[in-house]
Amino acid sequence: MVRNTAQAQLLRRSTLALALAAGLGMAGGAYAQATTGAIAGSVQPGSVTTVQVMGSNGLTREVPVDAQGHYNISNLPLGTYTVSAKNNGAVVDSRKNVSIKVGGSTDVSFVAAAASAANAQSLESVTVSASALPPIDTSQVDSRTVVTSETLARLPLGRNAEAIALLAPGAVQGNSSLGGGRFRTVSFGGSGASENAYYVNGYNTTDPYKALGGVGLPYGAIDQQEVYTGGYSAKYGRSDGGVISQVGKRGTNDWHFGAQILWEPKFAASNPGSVYYGNKTLPAGYGYQQADKVGSIYRSGDDNTKWTQTYSAYVGGPLIKDKLFFFVAAEAEKSEGNSTANVESNPVATNHYTYNLPKVYAKLDWNINDSNILELTGIHSTDEQRGYYTGYDYDSRSGTGRTGADADTSKITSKYAIAKYTSYITDDITLSATYAKGWTTDYLQNPTPNIDQQPYIYNPGLQDPAITGGTPITNLNSSLTTQNPNAGSRTHGLRLDLEWQLGDHHLAGGIDNMHYKGINEGTVSSGPGYYWRYFHSANPGTAISPGQGIGAPGGNGYYVRRVVFSDITNMSLDQRAQYLEDRWQVNDKVMVSIGVRNDGFKNFNGQNKPYVNNQAQWAPRLGASWDVFGDSSLKVYGNLGRYYLALPNNVAVRGASPSTYTYEYFTYTGIDPNGRPTGLKQLGGLVSPDGEFGQSIDAQGVAARDLKSQYQDEAILGFDKTLGSDWVTGAKVTVRKLRTAIDDVCDTGKIADKMTREGLDPDSVVIPGCIIFNPGDTNTFSLANTDGSGRTEVKMNQQDWGFTQKAKRSYYALDLYLEHPFDGKWQGRVDYTFSRSYGNTEGQTKSDIGQTDISKTQDWDSAELMQYANGLLANDRTHSIKAYGAYQFTDEWMVSGNLRLASGAPESCLGFEDGAADPDPIGYGSSYHNCNGMPSHPGDKRNPWYRQLDLAVTYRPAYFEGKLAFGASVFNVTNERKPLNSYATYEASPQTVLNNYGIGQYFQTPRYARLTATYDF
Repeated sequence: MVRNTAQAQLLRRSTLALALAAGLGMAGGAYAQATTGAIAGSVQPGSVTTVQVMGSNGLTREVPVDAQGHYNISNLPLGTYTVSAKNNGAVVDSRKNVSIKVGGSTDVSFVAAAASAANAQSLESVTVSASALPPIDTSQVDSRTVVTSETLARLPLGRNAEAIALLAPGAVQGNSSLGGGRFRTVSFGGSGASENAYYVNGYNTTDPYKALGGVGLPYGAIDQQEVYTGGYSAKYGRSDGGVISQVGKRGTNDWHFGAQILWEPKFAASNPGSVYYGNKTLPAGYGYQQADKVGSIYRSGDDNTKWTQTYSAYVGGPLIKDKLFFFVAAEAEKSEGNSTANVESNPVATNHYTYNLPKVYAKLDWNINDSNILELTGIHSTDEQRGYYTGYDYDSRSGTGRTGADADTSKITSKYAIAKYTSYITDDITLSATYAKGWTTDYLQNPTPNIDQQPYIYNPGLQDPAITGGTPITNLNSSLTTQNPNAGSRTHGLRLDLEWQLGDHHLAGGIDNMHYKGINEGTVSSGPGYYWRYFHSANPGTAISPGQGIGAPGGNGYYVRRVVFSDITNMSLDQRAQYLEDRWQVNDKVMVSIGVRNDGFKNFNGQNKPYVNNQAQWAPRLGASWDVFGDSSLKVYGNLGRYYLALPNNVAVRGASPSTYTYEYFTYTGIDPNGRPTGLKQLGGLVSPDGEFGQSIDAQGVAARDLKSQYQDEAILGFDKTLGSDWVTGAKVTVRKLRTAIDDVCDTGKIADKMTREGLDPDSVVIPGCIIFNPGDTNTFSLANTDGSGRTEVKMNQQDWGFTQKAKRSYYALDLYLEHPFDGKWQGRVDYTFSRSYGNTEGQTKSDIGQTDISKTQDWDSAELMQYANGLLANDRTHSIKAYGAYQFTDEWMVSGNLRLASGAPESCLGFEDGAADPDPIGYGSSYHNCNGMPSHPGDKRNPWYRQLDLAVTYRPAYFEGKLAFGASVFNVTNERKPLNSYATYEASPQTVLNNYGIGQYFQTPRYARLTATYDF
C-alpha cells in the first residue's frame, strides 16, 4: 500500500530502527501467542519486482511485489534482517538491521526505489527513514504489550513472567493468598487469576492442574514477551483473562556468549515490620475471641529479611553456517531468609527457608532449506522451597533454638519438549505444525521425622489455659495437609496452522488440541490423617451450629474440632479447537479481521469417566483497524469477541471424585503431650458441610447435563496517535461481561424439595452432596435411580435454588498512555487506567479467603452465602498509574526506573448471620456477607493505596566496548509496606470476633537492593 512520506524525517538508521520496529504492515502477519513476526510494505509500482529478506538466523526469503506495489513476508522467526528491494535481480535499495516484533508486522517501504533503480546504492550508504518504520502497527486490532530483551535489560524488574506482565495496562498482581506463596499470579481486566494462558515458543505452559501461573524462561533467555489483555485472534482461546507469551532467543550466524551474577544482599534488605491486632470497639453483645490480645502484636517482622544470589550464562551460534544453530541458557537462583509465624500459628517459630529456582533452556534451529524450518526447544524449570524452624518467644521478642520441626518441602518441576516445523509451500502459502509434551511433578511433603502419629494442632493458642497454664501444647507436625509424593501432570499438544495470502485476504485455518492428565493430585490431612482445631467462644451458651445439631460448649467456652480431609485422585482433560480467519485489507486504510473458533472441552474423573463434555462452542471474533491518514500516524481500531474458558483438572478434585471432609466437635478436660485433647465429650455427631463422607461419585450426576462453559464477551474501542516523530499516545475503552460461570452448589436438598413439589420421590434417586452447575441459569441434572433401573432428570432454575440473581462479573476500563520509544538516548511510558470490576463472582477462584478450589468455591454453595454478595470484586483497582523509563546519560551510564500506583484491593467481611434464629443455617461458619448482624458487601472498604518505585543505574566501561556492565537496583525505594490483602473472616463463632479480622495478611516486599555484573560477548 502507498504511504504518505512527505513529512518524514531521516533518523539514524540502526538504533532508532530497532526502537520503532512495531510497524505497519499488510493484512498478513502474526497473531497472539505467535513465535514469529512479519515484514511488509510498499514500493512505487513498476520500480521493484521482488523483495528479499536475509536474516541473522540464516533464513533467506524472496517474494514478488504485486501490481499495486505491495509485498508481504510473514511467519519470519524473530531476529534482525536485511531487506532488499530488487528490480529484475539487481538490488536497488536496502534496509539493514531491521528488527521485528513478535505477533506484529514491520513496515519496510522503498519509496525511493525508482530513483535508485538506475544506480543501485552501496548497502552501507542507505539510511532508514521514520516513514519506513512507523511506531504504530495498523495491521493489528488486539490489545497487547510487547517487551523486548533490550527493555528487560534496562529496567529494574522482578525476574519472572508475571513481573514483566505487570507493565501492561489493566494487569494487577493476583492475591498472594492464592496457593499460599506456591504460585505467582496476575489478573487481567478484572478476571480471576486462573483464567490466563501461558505460552513458551508457541506451546501452552500454563499450570496443568489449577491454571494458577505457568512456566517461563530463564530471564536472560527471553527474546520478547507478549502480554495480551484482550482482542486476540480466533487462532487462540482458552483464556478470558490475559495471555503471557514468551519467545526464547535462538542462535545466529554470529557466536554469542555471556554470563551474569546477581546479588541481593541481606544488609541492603529491610524488615517487613511487625503487625498488630486491631483494637476497634465492638457492638454490644460481641466480644473478641481473645480479649487479652486486643492491640497486641500479631506477627513479628524482626530480622525477617531475604537475600538472593543468581548465576546465569548463555551461549549460542552456528553449528553449520546458515543451516544449523543452537542456543543454550541456564539460570540458578537461590534465596535464603527468615520468616516468623504469627502468634496464632503452629508452630510459633521462625522458618529459616531456602528457595531454589534453577532453569535451563535449549533451542536448536535447522534451516533445512529456504522453504522449510525445524525448531526444537527444551525447557527444564524447578521451584523448590524448604526450611527448618527455630522457636520464637513473643513475650521476650527473641528466638530460641531448633524445635526439631521442618517446614514443608515443596518442589514443582516442569519439563517441556517442543518441536515446530514451518514450510513456506509457496510465496503465499505457509504451513506450520507444533507438537510438544510436558511433564510436571508436584511434590509437597514434610520431612520432619516421626510425624505420622502427630496430628497437626490448629490454633493451640486457644487451648484452655486452665489446663495448659497459658503455654500452648503442640508437637512437631507443622503441616496441616500433605500430598501424595507421586503427584504430577502430563500434557501433550498438537497445533496445525495453514495460512494463505490470497490477494487482499490473509486466510488462516487450523486445529489446536491439548491433552492434560493429572496423577495423584489433591491433598490429605497430615500425620494420622486428621487434625485438631481449638476454639473459644465469647458466648459459651450460644450453640455452635444449630442447623447441624452442634450445641453450645457451655462452661468457660473452650471446645475443639477434629477434622478429617482427603481428596487425592487422578483426572484428565481433552481440549480441541478448530478456527478460521480472514484478515481482509479492504483498502489502503482499512483492515478487517473476521474469525470464528470452535472450542470443545471434555473432563474425566479418576475412573476415566467424563463428567463435563462441552462441544460446538462457537466464538466469533471481529476486529477492524482504520489508518485514518494513510501514513500510520493515527490508527482507530475496535474489536468484538467471545472467549470460552475450560475447566482445569483441579475441578475433578472434590467435584467429580470421592472426597472426605468431616467435623466432630467436643469439649475436653485435658491435653496430652502431643497437643491432643483428652476427656472428650461430643457435641452433636459427625457432620460434613458438603456431605463429603468418601462415598463413590456418579460421574453422570455430578454436573448438569446441559452445563455451559464459562465464557465472556468483550468489546474494545481505541486509537493510537503519533505526536511528531518521537512520541505516541492513545486511549482505549474496554468492556467485559461474564455471560456464564461454573461453580458448585451444595444445598442439594433443594433438588429433593423440587422433586417433592412435582410428585416425585426424592428417596428414589441418588442426590450428590455438591453438584456442578451454571449459577443463575436453568440446568438439567441426571440422577441415578437407587434401584438401578435407570436415571431421573430434574430441571432446576434460579428460583428453585433460592438465588435472587445469576452470576455477574462486569469490567469496564479507560486506558490512556503516552510513550517515547527508545531512540538511542532514552525511552519512557506512562499509563493511567480507570476501571471497575464488580458483580458477585470473581471467577474460578475466591481471593478474599485464598480459596483455590477452581470453579468449586464456597460462593454459590447455597443461596444464603450469596445474599449481599454483589459489590467490588477482588481484582478491582479503580485507579492505576504505571510509568517506566530509561535515560542514557553517556555511552557508559544509564539510569532507569519503574513506578506503580494503584487503589488498594477491596476488603470483605464474612461473618455469621447474627440475630437470625440460626446464625449458621448451612454449617459453613463465618462465611456469610454479614457483619455485626448487618449486610456487608464486598468492597464496602478497601485496603490502602499501593505505591512502589524501583530505580536502577547501569555502568558500561568504555574500555570493554560495552560488553561488561555493572548495575545497582533498589526496589521499593520508599520502603512502602502496605497490606496487599486483609483477613476477611470476621467471627470464630456467633458474636465472637476473630482478633485478626481486618488486619493485613500479605504485604509489599520491603525495600531491597540488587547488584549485578554482566558480560556479553
